Amino acid sequence: MKALQAHDGVAKLVEIQSPELFATGVLVETIYTAVSPGTERLLIEGSKGGVRQLGYSAVGKVKDIGQSVKAIQVGDIVACYGAPYVGHMEQLVVPETLVVKCSADVLPQHAAFAAHGTIAIHAIRQGQLQFGESVVVIGLGVLGQMIAKICAAASYDVICYEPNEKRAEMLKYTPGIEVFSDLMEMDQHITTFTNGHGVDAVLLCAGDKHSETTPRSLEWVRKQGRIVIVGDVEPQFNREQLFIKEAIVTISRAGGPGRYDARYEKEAIDYPYHYVRWTEGRNLAAYIRLLERKSIDVSDFVQMQIPFKNSADVYDMLENSEALTAIIEYLGGN
Repeated sequence: MKALQAHDGVAKLVEIQSPELFATGVLVETIYTAVSPGTERLLIEGSKGGVRQLGYSAVGKVKDIGQSVKAIQVGDIVACYGAPYVGHMEQLVVPETLVVKCSADVLPQHAAFAAHGTIAIHAIRQGQLQFGESVVVIGLGVLGQMIAKICAAASYDVICYEPNEKRAEMLKYTPGIEVFSDLMEMDQHITTFTNGHGVDAVLLCAGDKHSETTPRSLEWVRKQGRIVIVGDVEPQFNREQLFIKEAIVTISRAGGPGRYDARYEKEAIDYPYHYVRWTEGRNLAAYIRLLERKSIDVSDFVQMQIPFKNSADVYDMLENSEALTAIIEYLGGN
């Protein structure tokens, strides 16, 4: 079968061996995968002198299941999340804990953004927000957009900053979200809206390691509020400001508990529900429920649809366009 990989700094379609089904695995024929432009470009750059797998978010049709699989059946349409099991490939074998069945109410193109939804939900949980609270989202790439949409669906008051006006415009008319492309205007809005207290949490989703918004997040958050590092930013904070605010700075790692744990993923040994309420698999299911209930609309993410045979060009195409992201279309699952 074919796969899109990074070879020595270049994205290429290559022939690889088909994955083997294991006891806890689900064999999926890919329908769509979603591109994560920022992360995947970093992987391409990091592949110089080697090979890197690209992609980690997909939807497809189940062709076979391992002997231990219980909740998934052949013929199901499923959302899949997580490398190394998921990538831009024609076929996938994914552990049952990283697969969720999609109902007929969910468009496959929207389910393809399963990873982004899962990661966004875990980031929001790291902010420990409660009903009626407020959050600032910095950076409106795919992940920032997803976080803002889900926060609004949860009835948080959402304030976003994005200097790219095209990206900012995508959320301009979403109820519960205020979007700014000017930091001074956002400063004034936060002061007025919170009566000078500051927001309850700031989620840093920008891709700039040394963005000026990182240290300034301490100006926007309330005392004992939370700052969550989601994007590729360095945690550079003024100690005196941090002390005065007594703010909590934390990082959000991927889709939640279970990530990088081979027993949870490959062996599909789930964590006890009453001890670990939200694993990465349960966050994945929560994203699909949001789509089923029409609580969020991700149709504006489907800006560019590329046939798999042309997928090696997708990163250049995104670079030369104003599209936020793209999905790759396969012939499988029909």
